[in-house]
Amino acid sequence: MNKATLLACACAVFVGAQSLAAQEANEVTYVSDPTQGVLINRMQDNWFITAEGGANISFSSHAIHRDLSDRFAPAAGLYVGKHFTPVFGARVGFSYYQLKGLATGPGFIGVLQGEYHPDGYWKQKTNEFGGAFDIMVNLTNWWCGYKPNRVYNATVYAGAGAYFTMEKKYDSQGNSDGWHNAQDVIPALRAGIINSFNVSKQVAISLDIRWTGFDGIQNEPGNSWNQDTPNLSAFLGLTYKFKNREWEAPVVPVCPPAENCDALRARLSAADARISDLENQLRAALNRSVPTPECEEGPLATVYYPIGVSRLSRENSRVVRAIANVMNSEKYANSNFVITGWADNYTGTDAINDRLRTRRAEGVKNLLVNSGVSADRLEVATNNANLMGDGDQYVALDRAVTINEK
Repeated sequence: MNKATLLACACAVFVGAQSLAAQEANEVTYVSDPTQGVLINRMQDNWFITAEGGANISFSSHAIHRDLSDRFAPAAGLYVGKHFTPVFGARVGFSYYQLKGLATGPGFIGVLQGEYHPDGYWKQKTNEFGGAFDIMVNLTNWWCGYKPNRVYNATVYAGAGAYFTMEKKYDSQGNSDGWHNAQDVIPALRAGIINSFNVSKQVAISLDIRWTGFDGIQNEPGNSWNQDTPNLSAFLGLTYKFKNREWEAPVVPVCPPAENCDALRARLSAADARISDLENQLRAALNRSVPTPECEEGPLATVYYPIGVSRLSRENSRVVRAIANVMNSEKYANSNFVITGWADNYTGTDAINDRLRTRRAEGVKNLLVNSGVSADRLEVATNNANLMGDGDQYVALDRAVTINEK
């Protein structure tokens, strides 16, 4: 391979690479854009499980007489939930509270034997086990838009639950044999805020601050009057997110940056100027008066023949009879007419063409006379020129008879 061939190959490769780079630079790309919203996932996606543990404190009207430090009690929960959108979700699960309060007598549910309070109350402690259901709203995604890599999320929720009450039973000597069912089911309303921190795509830790309104624990056995028990609790939680964890965003086109368009703008400006000039010319042409054309008046009628034919066809006979009616009309009642026979000069001999001209004119005259036109008004003539002028492309139109007003 000689040097010229090598140089040509190198130039071809370089030009091709430059062309490919320019083409890639001008191509439209497509990316996911969360600012355009999200696509709803399948039902099996975006599930999670949360385990939590913490402490609660009761604020019932009797419990507030108990020392604040003596009202703290453990609480825990385990939930399974699903996010239906980046904003809305729900969870259902099991929760446990130990409630510490005060009762006004020793016969109340959960009263601790020998735990008399100096202010005239009896210490009271129960364990509440039950299920709960919450509706959840992610405020961060709602107000700030969904971002898959966001670390912090604030979620508010509200729900309800139902709890079975457990209490300690005592014998006559004041000894307890453990916890027993107090035969008391209490409903509860709850609301709170979850401060969640993503430590990975799968795992998040959270601080859940919750208010719970228990319907209240029965006071004395058989007494249906319940004392409402407001409760404030805080939980540290650990959440595991099952696949699919993220939300797909709509795919949108990303256009490449615009090139320098100065040349195109100049061409566009020139085109606009040209269009404006043409519009002015058109406007001037439309406003200009149009002269009345002077048209040379043609014959009253023209009858055409095939080559070498002088006899009128059935169709031409009907035409001639119609012409006779026109000649006898009021408009032409006092007019005389010249019937001229024509034949082309490109076919046949002069003798044959003269004979065709004469016979064609006489045939038309005879039919006009037979149709009621006076023979005195008709003059027969022939013309050995070509009816349509020079040019053999018009020979078919040269074989005719014309009828002109005299």
